[in-house]
Amino acid sequence: MEEETEKLKELQNEVEKQVNMSLPADNAGPVIMSTEKMEADSCSIYVGNVDYGATAEELEAHFHGCGSVNSVTILCDKFSGHPKGFAYIEFSDKESVRTSLALDESLFRGRQIKVIPKQTNRPGISTTDQGFPRA
Repeated sequence: MEEETEKLKELQNEVEKQVNMSLPADNAGPVIMSTEKMEADSCSIYVGNVDYGATAEELEAHFHGCGSVNSVTILCDKFSGHPKGFAYIEFSDKESVRTSLALDESLFRGRQIKVIPKQTNRPGISTTDQGFPRA
């Protein structure tokens, strides 16, 4: 039993060393990633009320006139794998986002879609915290 505990401690130490070596010396990794994420989010839109049978290619074709589309993400339920009914579309520039907002309330596969700029989640800011302590 003690031998197994020692082996586990050694493995944990090795993993910690590998993780520490992969981080930059100034530890700016998460800050850079956060800045890059905010930049990508500023070039992205949220599309709501998307038909469950829609494909990324169909959404890209619908928004192609707004500008160059970098990526289309249709979110799915992690348990069932079924689409949630909304998507995110990332464009190559911010001007495309402004242009795409004109497609708000347009028809896509027979449904009126909602198009708004994507919001960036900021750490420490909770939309569910109402300021009431839990019992």
